[in-house]
Amino acid sequence: MSLPTSGGDPPQPCAHRAGPSVPVTGTLVRGDYQRHAGPSAPPPPRVRRRLRAGPLTPIGPTLSDVLHNSVSTHHPTPGEVTTMNPLVLRSSIVAAVGGLIFGFDTAVISGAQRGIIAHFGITETRYGFVVATALIGTIIGAVIAGRPADRYGRKRVLVWIGFLFLAGSLLTAISPNLWLLMAFRLLGGVGVGMASVLSPIYTAEIAPPSKRGRLVGLVQLSVVIGILTAYLSNVVVLKLVPAIVSGDPTTVEWRYMLAAMAIPTLIFLALLPTICETPRWLIGQGRIAEGEAVAQRLTGDEEEAATMVAEVRAQIEQDRALNATKAPFFVRQNRKVILLAIAIAAFNQLSGINAVLYYAPEIFRLAGFDTTASFLQSAGIGLVNLVATVAAVSIIDRVGRRRLMLIGTVGYLVSLGTLAVLFLTVIKSNNADGSTGSPGGASYLVLAALALFIASHAFGEGSVIWVFLSEIFPSRIRARGQSLGSLTHWTAAAIITWLFPGVVARIGPAAGFGFFFVCMVGLLFWVILVMPETKGVALEDMDEYLGLEEPKTASASR
Repeated sequence: MSLPTSGGDPPQPCAHRAGPSVPVTGTLVRGDYQRHAGPSAPPPPRVRRRLRAGPLTPIGPTLSDVLHNSVSTHHPTPGEVTTMNPLVLRSSIVAAVGGLIFGFDTAVISGAQRGIIAHFGITETRYGFVVATALIGTIIGAVIAGRPADRYGRKRVLVWIGFLFLAGSLLTAISPNLWLLMAFRLLGGVGVGMASVLSPIYTAEIAPPSKRGRLVGLVQLSVVIGILTAYLSNVVVLKLVPAIVSGDPTTVEWRYMLAAMAIPTLIFLALLPTICETPRWLIGQGRIAEGEAVAQRLTGDEEEAATMVAEVRAQIEQDRALNATKAPFFVRQNRKVILLAIAIAAFNQLSGINAVLYYAPEIFRLAGFDTTASFLQSAGIGLVNLVATVAAVSIIDRVGRRRLMLIGTVGYLVSLGTLAVLFLTVIKSNNADGSTGSPGGASYLVLAALALFIASHAFGEGSVIWVFLSEIFPSRIRARGQSLGSLTHWTAAAIITWLFPGVVARIGPAAGFGFFFVCMVGLLFWVILVMPETKGVALEDMDEYLGLEEPKTASASR
């Protein structure tokens, strides 16, 4: 398969038929170039209300919409087909593989720590920066994803992302020096960031309204599955490499671990030709006939397809009319929601979740487990992460955001406090020479505490953050608000990922977990005293519910 060129051949419509209609979603992802409607414009479509509207360059919901739409409240209109279209399901699964690679990339580096440090002769702090370079790339990829997707199409850019994944995995595996390793991790991170935006976007644009929440939720679920798969892959490499290489296997194991990401990437690239370009993008580009053809193949109904096309074209005119009005963002009226977004995003990473995901095998080794057991325990907490995520997504719209946050925060405090005390008073951490002792009762308490920590995160902050960010901002500034939350989240993730291994090496794990514990005490007070419950509040009513003032400048511009 060759990489499509930027011009020339248009995306090919699929040759399959069947299935339900696909209403147009109204969220546009274009980094800082997002168009914003004024306060009197219709609210963007979200789970609370089914609106038939689509922007000029409609990309659909961002990753922050995934969990928000996890429980669909759409009620089928008379005559609407609600059975699952095999083409839609298959295409959604293919797009979700991008999320799986996202999760795989997050966790696979966890098994390479000691090998990379030994091979390049670097400190733990320097290694932390090597890991963090991928997160820097993720920020870049998430910011730039919208523009090429608008210009060249969702499907074509997904193919480009696949090649970025492939290049990142293979080039990091053969990197001859540290600088190239960091450069190639940055490159792969760009692909991860773009996939984190475009995979759920593509799915949302082809999914029927009654199934959209669950289908888009496949992407978030795939991220968690990717994390588990990476941990299991590291175990397999650990077992196989000594049998196929001569000499000290620890010097090359890390290369095989990083190269393993090429396997799901090749599957992703092989399956991409079987999916369609989305009808919304085709219509937004003025290619009405192609958009109608794809819409009819996805819906199997000429009337439904015609209705969708008409609605998109009508919304194009509305967007053009509103394009001149862009509401101010960093103003006093928005201070409350800006601070809420920064707080929940920062607390998400101050819990230490990325430190655990990236360095789980090393934490288990310090607790007294040998190398093989450390990798197996890491896979175990990956499984806990998956189960807790499924549980949280299934009940978040019933029990509310604050209740999940409270439960998760209490779990944070119990688990982090236990880890800090165990590493401070009971467990004698292993020396840098790699020696390990026999795991005792305290070692298994570490395992239990880490499992509780992962479950608490998946059940609380991990499931609530993107929902909360997608809800609290008024429609006129929602995309910029979500971008601010994402930027805060990934920046904090990069800093903590960089610093954590150095702290552990110099002071010990107790210091790191103690710091996270103190931060989570702050989170508990924030949830109890500050965080609003947004469950059941219509997005168009959020301004009044949160007590936000009407922006006079935006009103005047109308």
